Amino acid sequence: MTLYDDAVLVLKGYEDQPELRQGYLDHLAAHGEAAMWKSCTEGHLTASALVVDAERGRVLLTLHKKLRMWLQMGGHCEPGDPTLAAAALREATEESGIPGLTLRAGGPVRLDRHAIPGPCTEHLDTQYVALAPADATEAISDESLDLRWFRYDEVADVADASVVRLVEAARARL
Repeated sequence: MTLYDDAVLVLKGYEDQPELRQGYLDHLAAHGEAAMWKSCTEGHLTASALVVDAERGRVLLTLHKKLRMWLQMGGHCEPGDPTLAAAALREATEESGIPGLTLRAGGPVRLDRHAIPGPCTEHLDTQYVALAPADATEAISDESLDLRWFRYDEVADVADASVVRLVEAARARL
């Protein structure tokens, strides 16, 4: 099974956001395998994960180096990623520096389609929840200006509405 095939299966099994889900499936059908890669300038799938410390009621956000915004960990799929979930976990581990993250069972918790600065026009993000181990210690990657834990109720003060919606979706499923 290819990453493309996995993406189609994941999206067909995702029950929320039906119009957006169908838009993702239509995009995949229109662009084929190319829709998985950064080189697809009409838009491509990305995978992200909100790193959660459920015991302490907090999430880890990264101050993105290029966008200068507090965001969840995530990014582009790579040829070695067997699944969207694996891509999200790889990105979360790389960007947080936390070994031993585990994805919450049950697949993605949210989809978020958003415009990005060129040459590509948009990201079709598939969003997961990564659970941090009890002894998690973060380490800033080259892609971040900062990493910081925020209590659930602090996220709206630092992040945009898409991150707030992701935190709400994650909390509803924990």
